[in-house]
Amino acid sequence: MPIMRLSSLEDPRLDAYARLTEAQLRNRLEPEKGIFIAESIKVIERALNAGYKPRSLLMEEKWLDASAGVLGRIDPEVPIFVLPADELKRLTGFELTRGILAAMGRPKLPSVESLLADARRVAVLEGIVDHTNVGAIFRSAAALGIDAVLITPTCCDPLYRRSARVSMGTVFQVPWTRIGEVAGDWPEKGLALLRSLGFSTAAFALTDESLSIDDERLHACERLAMVFGTEGDGLAPSTIAQCDWTVRIPMAHGVDSLNVAAASAVAFWELRTR
Repeated sequence: MPIMRLSSLEDPRLDAYARLTEAQLRNRLEPEKGIFIAESIKVIERALNAGYKPRSLLMEEKWLDASAGVLGRIDPEVPIFVLPADELKRLTGFELTRGILAAMGRPKLPSVESLLADARRVAVLEGIVDHTNVGAIFRSAAALGIDAVLITPTCCDPLYRRSARVSMGTVFQVPWTRIGEVAGDWPEKGLALLRSLGFSTAAFALTDESLSIDDERLHACERLAMVFGTEGDGLAPSTIAQCDWTVRIPMAHGVDSLNVAAASAVAFWELRTR
């Protein structure tokens, strides 16, 4: 396995880690060339378990021995770049206490129809732009038995480095795909597709007509898609209008709402398949 000790972050072989934008990493024009950056031994292990292939790795010298278990599972031709600690700190903004970074090839995403063939409980993320929230939602989805996650065109990337790290690698365990490629594909087309697949749709929002999350009609749904909106503004009015139900989580002490990551965890537990 080639270990390459580099002196500077400016080395062009580190472009994927240091200089490419998220859009360039995703490489929409040529998806088969797209990559993402995974951070930490645990996240990389879960990516490997899910069949993802590293293109290269980057770490500080002291992590070579600690990462031996991961390195032993990787194609011996994959380069391992080693940088001094101060150069890595320039990249991450903090000491890389989680060990290593890996540039990994992006998978071809499945169609919505194939992903949901056997699903009964699904989360739909509309326009969520905070990577921490997306990662936290995936972690709750994995822990609480959600069968799949659908990402609308305006939602941030689940494979973004921070999302994957906050999820503790569960973005590689929960099946997911995009529901539409451009903004115009959601909500009308996306919700129509979900209905054609036999799903009832529940928009989580605060309205006068909303059902309490413990309403028996929700629990009785054979197939249910739970739709969550962006931070602050929540779901678009057009999305709420086109869903079968609007759902609220009852609050105490005058609190009006929960953060979307917390609200989704409550919803996943309460509306899980019994």
